[in-house]
Amino acid sequence: MGESQALALRTYGSVPRMITKEDITAALERIRPHVHRTPMLTSTRLGIRARGIQLQLKCESMQRTGSFKARGALNAMLQLSSSDRSRGVVTVSAGNHAQALAWAASQVGAECITVMPEGSSQTKIRATEGYGGKVELVAGPRHKAFERAEEIARQARVMVHPFNDPRVAAGQGTVGLEVLEQCPDANTVVVPIGGGGLIAGIAVAIKENSPSTRVVGVEPVGAAAMRASLDAGSPQQVAPSTVADGLAAPMVGDLTFDAVRRYVDDVVLVTDEEILAALRDLAAYAKLIVEPAGAAATAALLSGKVSADRGSQVVAIISGGNVDLDRLKTLL
Repeated sequence: MGESQALALRTYGSVPRMITKEDITAALERIRPHVHRTPMLTSTRLGIRARGIQLQLKCESMQRTGSFKARGALNAMLQLSSSDRSRGVVTVSAGNHAQALAWAASQVGAECITVMPEGSSQTKIRATEGYGGKVELVAGPRHKAFERAEEIARQARVMVHPFNDPRVAAGQGTVGLEVLEQCPDANTVVVPIGGGGLIAGIAVAIKENSPSTRVVGVEPVGAAAMRASLDAGSPQQVAPSTVADGLAAPMVGDLTFDAVRRYVDDVVLVTDEEILAALRDLAAYAKLIVEPAGAAATAALLSGKVSADRGSQVVAIISGGNVDLDRLKTLL
């Protein structure tokens, strides 16, 4: 592991610990009054296209701040001590975690600084600032943004890592508990992967409560840090290049890698073309406007990268809907 990756992972005590189903249950009780129980929608047309499955779409695009990230950010903020709140928090994000943490910090009266890679979505930058967050842009490879966030954290702020933090991952795992409530007969749950916080939380929540339910992760071909890590047997760093900026983490964490290795049945790769085709299909047939990252799970099903028995209940996680309207015109 390189020094830049080691810095990026040194975020919560000494070594991030594995989350438990008790952590996730506690997170749901903690955040439930403040976040949406997002809808589960059926799509018969897309289910037929995906070889006759009963397709359910878990719409985290309709969550506060436009993505699942609000869950983990708020769970982390609600556990801060009063002294930590007064110090303020810092994170690194391409956009969705930035917005979520700025919003969550405002709920507890804490100041939030987000380090974002130069070239991040202007819509996501403006939204982060609109929630009260301060944004600092960093040029160069994405791991440089992680290094800068760590530098700020050493100046007495609390680092809230976008994925390698058990408080954040437990909050994201509440999606999995809701999936089991809304679709108790789910045979397969398909989850997009960036740094791995969402799939780590969902996988623990589902496998600890319904071991027979398959959990499958999806990464873009151009940002396959988790697949590379699984193949190598340890967390790896990549240089991401994908249309799905929400999945363009340059590395996975040791916490998220460990959870995926223990609980996830498979991790598959989809191309940017398959992601954009699914984005268009979700707009045309499910009437959902999503960002490219939010279409990745559906892309894996429509492309046949993930298969399930005909007639089985399959849940695709629609992770976010924060997309620039001008960019959406070109994507469609």
